[in-house]
Amino acid sequence: MRSEGGGGPQGAAMRCGGDDGLRNPCLPMHQPWASLLVHSIKRMEGRSWPSPVTGRLWIHAASKVPDPDTVATMEDFYQEIYAVDGVHHIDFPRHYPVSRLLGCVDVVSCVRSEELVCWEDVPQSVRLEGLNDFCWLCEYRQKLVVPFEMRGYQGVYNLERRVYEGAARGPPPVQGPLPVKFPLPNPRNPLSLKPGSLNFDSSKSALVKT
Repeated sequence: MRSEGGGGPQGAAMRCGGDDGLRNPCLPMHQPWASLLVHSIKRMEGRSWPSPVTGRLWIHAASKVPDPDTVATMEDFYQEIYAVDGVHHIDFPRHYPVSRLLGCVDVVSCVRSEELVCWEDVPQSVRLEGLNDFCWLCEYRQKLVVPFEMRGYQGVYNLERRVYEGAARGPPPVQGPLPVKFPLPNPRNPLSLKPGSLNFDSSKSALVKT
């Protein structure tokens, strides 16, 4: 489901700190998608642009309070797709806080949605999440025990040093209902899997790695 929190690659470039680059990158997201990602229920982030980073990405919940109907719709969506893989119980977040730094994820790579939906090496429920142009594949979530209240920006931006130093003090990992270790062609090189690296061979109805 679409969860863009505003901005795009241009916004990311504006907030990346000039020559410093993206040292402690943070992504703003609307609720309930932000919490679903940090709680390891949502296993990727969908955007209209490819991920500008690999590695740790901090997640900030934007200021817009989620509509209860939207929360219910998204929880129903994940109940349905997880059921395809035999998972029938999901511990959804009790609260969806806004204007808070929630935690972080590891972005291991990025693929196009048409590649993901045909990728037989991942569970079917993962393939059903690929509804955006680009899918940022996420692993190893860490959730802050007490989310930090803070202002966010558009696009991908660097966390302020004081916020980063407080947040980076060992937030505990989160175990989701069906964790996924995305099979990169070269695990030592996250860029070995990127948009265009998987092609769907319609004649064989299978994926071919290039």
